Amino acid sequence: MLLTEWCPQRTNAKYGRQRHFAKVSMNSEHRPGRLPSFASLRAFEAVFRHGGIRKAADQLNLNHAVVSRHIRLLEDWLGIALVVRSGNRLFLTEKGAEYHARISAAVAEMVLATDDLVESRNSKPLRLSCVPGFATQWLARNLAEFERAYPDCKVELKPTDTQANLLAHEADADIRLFVDPMTGPPRGLRAFELARPELLPLASPELAAELERHTQPGSCVEWPFLHDTDDSEWRAWLHKNGHAVPEVLPGSLYWHSHLTIAAARDGRGVVIASKFLVDGNLKEGSLVKIELPDARPVALGSYFLVAREDRWSHPTLVRLRAFLRQKMAKMTGESIG
Repeated sequence: MLLTEWCPQRTNAKYGRQRHFAKVSMNSEHRPGRLPSFASLRAFEAVFRHGGIRKAADQLNLNHAVVSRHIRLLEDWLGIALVVRSGNRLFLTEKGAEYHARISAAVAEMVLATDDLVESRNSKPLRLSCVPGFATQWLARNLAEFERAYPDCKVELKPTDTQANLLAHEADADIRLFVDPMTGPPRGLRAFELARPELLPLASPELAAELERHTQPGSCVEWPFLHDTDDSEWRAWLHKNGHAVPEVLPGSLYWHSHLTIAAARDGRGVVIASKFLVDGNLKEGSLVKIELPDARPVALGSYFLVAREDRWSHPTLVRLRAFLRQKMAKMTGESIG
C-alpha cells in the first residue's frame, strides 16, 4: 500500500494511431509569411537527421506511414521536389538539401531555447504547500536536512489549511492527509502516497499514567478529550476500538493541531495524533502514548504528495519524493522495497 502512485488517464501518442490529417490545398499559391504545417516540417527534418523514415518515426512516436505522408504533404505544399526515391531509400534533392539545412538549424535553435528555459525553471526553488500541522511539527526540520544533503535543491514551504490550486500554478506540489477513501487526482495532476500513519492517544506522562491505572474496558469515552476542529478523529478511533460512542463527545476545541498538542503537553487532556505531529514531543518525553491492553491500531488516511504532471520530473521533486518516502517509512516501520 505504501508508495502507491496515481497517474490520470491520458492519450498515449506512442501507441495511438492518427486517424485524420489536416486538409492541405495542393494548388494553393505560396504567400509571404505563410508556413507549411509544423508536423510536416518536423517529420522532414527528423528523417534526414536520423537517417531514415523508420528511425524518425520511432523518435517522433509516429507510424512510419504518417511520416512518409508528412513529407509528401510538405512537397505538395511547397510545389517543389525535396526528395528522390530509390527503392526503399530517400535522398535529398539539391533544393531539398538546402532547405533541410536551414530547417534543421531552426529546429536545433528551438530545442536549445526549450532546454535553456527548462533548466532556468528547474534552478528555481520548488514551491511546496502543506497542511500546517505536518509542516511545522515534522516537515520543516526534515526539509532542512534534505537541503543539507542536496545543496542545489531548494524548497519554499508554505503552510496552508487550504489545498493549493496546483493547476492554477499556486504551487508546484502539495502535501496533506487524505482521509479514506482517496480518489485519484484530477487530470493534469499526479499523486504519491508517502505514509499511512497510525493515530495515537497521547497525554502528558502524569495524565497518561493516571488514565492507564483507572481506565476500565469501555470507559475510554470518559477521557478528557482534546479536539482540533471537530471530534471526528476521536469518534473514529473509539468506534474502531469497539467503544459505544455517545451522540455528543465531550472535549475542548483548539482549532489548530499545534495548540491541541500544546494543551495535551500541559496536562489539560488527551490528544489523538499521528507520530509525525508529535515526534519531537515523544522524543523529549513531554507526551507519551497511553497504553491500553486491547487497543487496536487505527489509521484513517494517508499523507500524499500531489504535483502537476509537468513538474513531476523536476529534479528537486524527484529527490524530495525519495527522501520523504525513506524518512516516513522509517518512522512508520513500513518497507519501501
